Amino acid sequence: MAAFSRRYGRNRAAVLGLCILGAVVLLALAAPWISPGSPFRLAGKPLSPPFGEYLFGTDTLGRDVAAGITHGARTSLLIGLVATAMAVTVGTVLGGLAGFYGGVVDDLLMRVTEFFQTIPAFLFAIVLVAVLGSSLSSTVIAITVVSWPAVARLVRGEFLGMRRRDFVQACIGLGMPDARIIFRHILPNCLAPIIVLASLMVATAILIESGLSFLGLSDPNVMSWGFQVGAGRGVLRVAWWLCAIPGVAILLTVLAINLVGEGLNDALNPRLRR
Repeated sequence: MAAFSRRYGRNRAAVLGLCILGAVVLLALAAPWISPGSPFRLAGKPLSPPFGEYLFGTDTLGRDVAAGITHGARTSLLIGLVATAMAVTVGTVLGGLAGFYGGVVDDLLMRVTEFFQTIPAFLFAIVLVAVLGSSLSSTVIAITVVSWPAVARLVRGEFLGMRRRDFVQACIGLGMPDARIIFRHILPNCLAPIIVLASLMVATAILIESGLSFLGLSDPNVMSWGFQVGAGRGVLRVAWWLCAIPGVAILLTVLAINLVGEGLNDALNPRLRR
């Protein structure tokens, strides 16, 4: 762990990203205390400018923009983490089965994976949410469906390489059950690239959720940064802060997650340890 921390600490951009991400996580956790009550509550005069009575001003209906930022952080991080966890689970299972067994199983699963990859991800997510309905669960399912193929292809490649190793062939020769070989001997040796990819997928999931919220396809009863940007686009010329402030929040969060992912790659990739 100490060696990992030293390698990660050498990347100053990754340390900066971790600090920004930590601040966003703290903001999300402290949202009920920083901005108690509903973020949809009418707080004051509509279109009040920022840095006055309200830190980030108010929107067209008089809702506190700062309250929306704090509660929107919880929504974005929650959806990003849950959708990524589900996508990584599905992709790891399918990619692991394809890489370990090969043959007909590999061909079948990879053809299914390629089919999903031929469909534009964001358009596919829009269709899924439109079919399933506007809710947080629908958003998570849509992001999961469009995200798992990348994990499956990565895991398949790792398993194909690991299956040829001597220790795996020895396990097979000793008659170990397939599940034990996969979960105790192969998968632990493939976790590093999966962790790096998962960290980057969280950022992508946040962007997809923001895009769906901007279009009004996410849950209308849950505050999110994309919802704030979409609600303020009609008055962009007279109230720039309604789009700029949540847009900067999305930018900083996605940038921080990508920097953290780069730092994890530097720390976990054995080819870069020197």
